[in-house]
Amino acid sequence: MDAFEMAELVAWREQTGELYHEFLRRPSMSLGLYVLDAGADDPQSPHDEDEVYYVVAGRAAITVAGERRDVVAGSVVFVPAGAEHRFHDIAERLELLVVFAPAESG
Repeated sequence: MDAFEMAELVAWREQTGELYHEFLRRPSMSLGLYVLDAGADDPQSPHDEDEVYYVVAGRAAITVAGERRDVVAGSVVFVPAGAEHRFHDIAERLELLVVFAPAESG
C-alpha cells in the first residue's frame, strides 16, 4: 500500500525548493503536491494530461480557459488536457494535491 501524510509531503517538497513535488507515479496517473505562497505568480502552462486540483489549504482564484472561480480548502477543480489555466489572487498560501491522468509527461 502507498499511504502519505500531508506534513511529510510538505516537508519533502520544501527540501527540494520546488513548487511541485510528485510523490506517486503509475502509468495511468501521477499525484503531487503543488504549493504557491500568498502573492506568488503561478508559472504553469497547459499540460498534455487531464488534471484535478484538490485545495488542501489556502485561498485564491483560478482561471481555466477564460473562466474564473474562487477556491478555498475543500475545492476541487478539473482542468482538461491542453487548457490554459493559472492560479492568481493568492490571498493565503495554497497547498494543492494534483492528479494527472495519465501520468504527467513533463
